[in-house]
Parts: sequence; structure tokens; C-alpha cells
Amino acid sequence: MELKAGDLVTRYSYNGDIIFRITSVDGRNVELAGEELRLAADAPIEDLQKVDESERISHEKNLHEKEERVYRLFRQEARLMKERNEHETSEGYKEDTSYFEMRGRVLHLDGDAYYLSKCTALYERLGIPVYGVHIPEKEMPEQISSLIEMVRPDILVITGHDAYISSRGAENDIKSYKHSKVFGRTVREARKMVPQLDQLIIFAGACQSYFEWLIKAGSNFASAPERVNIHALDPVYIAAKISLTPFMDRISALHLIRHTLTGQDGLGGLETRGVLRRGSPWKDEARTLSGEKKK
Repeated sequence: MELKAGDLVTRYSYNGDIIFRITSVDGRNVELAGEELRLAADAPIEDLQKVDESERISHEKNLHEKEERVYRLFRQEARLMKERNEHETSEGYKEDTSYFEMRGRVLHLDGDAYYLSKCTALYERLGIPVYGVHIPEKEMPEQISSLIEMVRPDILVITGHDAYISSRGAENDIKSYKHSKVFGRTVREARKMVPQLDQLIIFAGACQSYFEWLIKAGSNFASAPERVNIHALDPVYIAAKISLTPFMDRISALHLIRHTLTGQDGLGGLETRGVLRRGSPWKDEARTLSGEKKK
């Protein structure tokens, strides 16, 4: 069987439980990335089965339906939050009150260019200002300071691929993880720039990441408490919820992860303030600072 980068495959040894995308082929060894899960893996070429066209179409259809359900839930809550914000801004008066919003800006670092493109498309669909950067995980600690200085984000997402490799050691051994150590180093470098948890909201991690390590490093939110796989778009929903929540409001971790595809086994964190700010007045013909037309 001839395999090349970009092909979709499953692994015989795991009963085809996860669909992977081939990232590189080196002789008889193949590097893999989860097609919808932020999981890194490798396998001998003999362990791989290529996904046929009908299976690929069925997989993409099921994935799209799942993502759309979460998107609709998110938009429904966003509308309710917007109505409440409008009422508070007008102080309950019936006459029109002009105002504008400054939504939280996201700096999204991703070790996977394919996932980054999917994430930035979802940010744009949700109306969240974002600056996305594709950086290999191991280079993130060296580049994060200059990126924060340039972008001046309210929210920082540090993600890509990870994996807990039990053959290397126990769950509480950082050497047992593929990229948790560099994610943690990146968080610590970011906290040197902005120490306060409410001035820069950080999400860090990917599939099976060392959750406790990332929280201790300075993350507000991280993966994965139960070392499970997380969906590629989960960091976006967390960042978007924070971006759209007023800075006077606090968000509980349990409430936040309701909008993710993975849930509390894969995601957790600290009680955190929102970052959205509203101002007034604003001219009728103008646009909000977040890029949407004024209400």
C-alpha cells in the first residue's frame, strides 16, 4: 500500500477507533495527527489502513453535524448574553442607546496549520478578532514574547498536538508527554510578560496533555484532566466565550466547557473574568470596533 502525507488512515492495532491524517512518511514509519482530535501518534506502515472515499464522506458528514450542534448552542447563548448586555447598557430605557463593543482579541498559536485554518474560520464565523500563527510546538517558547508584544492580546491560545505516552512513565511525569513540557514553558514565558490571570487569559494544551502542569505554569484553562483526547475546535469555543463575556462577569470552568465538544474530562480551569467592554455613544453609520454593525 502506497501512503503519502495528507492521506487519511486508521490503525489496525486500535480497531480503527480514530481517523488520522498522515503528516510525514519516513521509510516504514509514519507520523500521524488526529483528523478531528488534537492527538499526535506514530505507527509502522503495516499497522495502517487507508480510509476509502465513502468512509471519508461519512466521517466528514458526522463531524460537520456535531460541530454545527455545538455552534448553534453557542450562538443561542451568545444571543441571550447580547440581549442582557443591551438592556444593561441602556439601563432599561426603551429609547435607542448607541453603543459599541470591544471584544477580546485572541492570539492563537497552533502547531498544526490545518487545524489553525479551521480554527480561524470558526473565530471569524463567531465574530471574534483573532491573530493566528502556525508555529511548531517546540519553537513556541522562543517566539511567544515577541508575539504578545506585537499583538497585545486579551486571550492567548497555545495548542497543537500532544499525547501521553505510558511507556515513558507515569501520568505525573512530564517526560511522559509529547509536547506538554513545551506548552508549559510557553505559558511561563507569557506570564513573564503579563503575570495577572485576568489581564491575559491563557488556554494551553491538546490531546492527553498534562493538565495540572499547565495550570501550575500559569494557564487559566488547560487540557486534559482525565488525559483524554480533545476536539480540534475546543480551544476556539473557550476563547470565544471569554471574548464575548463582559469584563465585570466571572465565568466558571464548568459553565464554560458546556460549549465544547469534549466536556469536563478533557478540559478544565479556573474561575475567570470575561474581557468584553462596551462603550457609548457611537454614530449610526459607524461600525463596532469588533467589526460588526451596531445594534
